[in-house]
Amino acid sequence: MRPLIDFGVAAADYGRHRPGFPDQFFNHVGRYGIGVAGQHVLDLGTGAGTLARGFALRGCQSTGLDPSPQMLEQAKALDHEAGVVVRYVEAGAEDTGLPGESFEIVCAGQCWHWFDRPRAAAEVTRLLRRGGFALIAYFTYLSEPGGVGAATEALILKHNPTWPFAGSDGRAAGFVDDLTAAGLRHIDTFEFDLDISMTHEAWRGRQRACNGVLTLPTETIAAFDTDLAELLARDYPDPLPVPHRIFGVVARKP
Repeated sequence: MRPLIDFGVAAADYGRHRPGFPDQFFNHVGRYGIGVAGQHVLDLGTGAGTLARGFALRGCQSTGLDPSPQMLEQAKALDHEAGVVVRYVEAGAEDTGLPGESFEIVCAGQCWHWFDRPRAAAEVTRLLRRGGFALIAYFTYLSEPGGVGAATEALILKHNPTWPFAGSDGRAAGFVDDLTAAGLRHIDTFEFDLDISMTHEAWRGRQRACNGVLTLPTETIAAFDTDLAELLARDYPDPLPVPHRIFGVVARKP
């Protein structure tokens, strides 16, 4: 398990600037029977509520769970704007305190690597009803050579040389083993790429919410943001077509 990071300090940027999972993602997982209207869905590490809200918009009864009260407040505000209601629980993914066999779907978006993965997988198994689905999903910008992602990560490393996540390709095949070791049956691993159009303002906000930036001192975050603004103005026309990869693992409780 990685060191605990307080993502709540960047809750406003998370809610305003980090792109949520797009319609293409929900359309894809719908092929497995995930996201059917009426299903009870639990979103672990919900953050600003992107998965919980996305499933609620499709008629599911969604619960979002996160240890950060600031993030949950941001999620509630975005739910209000979207016209949906999601139940929120302040807790960790490894010990939710929720009743067993309560959900048809338990999902985790952008966060599985932060959990104590064996404990979280065991909790997912406990929470799922028989035949229910576990879904681990990632929506990652790609740092291709010459692209805005790689140039931005070079700036992050300038200000935070020990940041370990530069160059991620968005894949994490080892997560399959986490779920199968907890007694779930692997159904599929999927991925597809798409471009997301982002303004300079949105890209800067998305990077202020990056774990390699939000953990820095306030003055260092400001210096990074200034450097990034100058880089974008000089080299990258607004808006930016940013390549992203959607990666997911689907498993089922026998």
